[in-house]
Amino acid sequence: MASIKIYEMVTERIVTKIQDAINAIERGEKGLAPWNRPWHQSGIPSNLISKKPYRGINVFLLAAMGHPSPYFLTFNQAKAIGGQVKKGEHGYPVVFWKWLDVNEDENGNKLPQIKKIPFLRYYTVFNVSQIDGIDDKIPTVATRQFNPIQDAEKIIANMPNAPKIENGAKACYVPSLDIVKMPSKELFQSEQDYYSVAFHELVHSTGHEKRLNRTEVMDSKSFGSHNYSREELVAEMGAIFLCNEIGLDNVFDNSLAYLKSWLGTFKNDVKMLVVASGRAQKATDYILNTKHEAKSEE
Repeated sequence: MASIKIYEMVTERIVTKIQDAINAIERGEKGLAPWNRPWHQSGIPSNLISKKPYRGINVFLLAAMGHPSPYFLTFNQAKAIGGQVKKGEHGYPVVFWKWLDVNEDENGNKLPQIKKIPFLRYYTVFNVSQIDGIDDKIPTVATRQFNPIQDAEKIIANMPNAPKIENGAKACYVPSLDIVKMPSKELFQSEQDYYSVAFHELVHSTGHEKRLNRTEVMDSKSFGSHNYSREELVAEMGAIFLCNEIGLDNVFDNSLAYLKSWLGTFKNDVKMLVVASGRAQKATDYILNTKHEAKSEE
């Protein structure tokens, strides 16, 4: 029974990732598959302690998570080298076969000789980017030199009441902690890509209740809903506005592809783009600390 549950768990994870990719391809999108991000990933997923690469389906399961480092650890392995899993992080299953010695058949009758049968098991691992206190034990991932764009840096530094920005395995905004997580700058394919993604997440952060208080940001149950999709439009449009503010217009094509992926699902909602653009402008004004005459967004 345990093996069946593991099969179901692994299958669900794979189907979800593949369906994401299929949906993106069908919509004609680029760069939206779960393993295609504007920052680099390096190497085959491997265990940090043994240095042995994971095999079989585990390679797909771990690589699809999009972490910049290929190294993973169990909770106990991390603890043994002085590490601690970061608050709010979740591990990933690694499956393996264990051979069991069976001396009875399914009816409880003794077998003439011991029979070995495979039994599927799993354990949980965490990427090293999800663990504090082990930076000096992680092999260096190949990176490129990052050349800061000063105008973009000023926008980030001067945002009023700004959220904390910290390194993370992926780019995201965590409302419960009011933290923006970003992969290291050196992992991004270009400076423009980094700032576009950072602006996207900062626009999300303006929806926190202590800023502009957008329900779609604060309500975790809205994920995947119509309103959540509108929030994604707000964030990407806000990123476009901020990039345009400092002349980073070469990210516009990618942003349009991203916007198209969300708009295609809501062709019947004629208000969606107008409402989202109004909220994006408010978010941009907040980040730039710009005052404009208030207008209704509905």
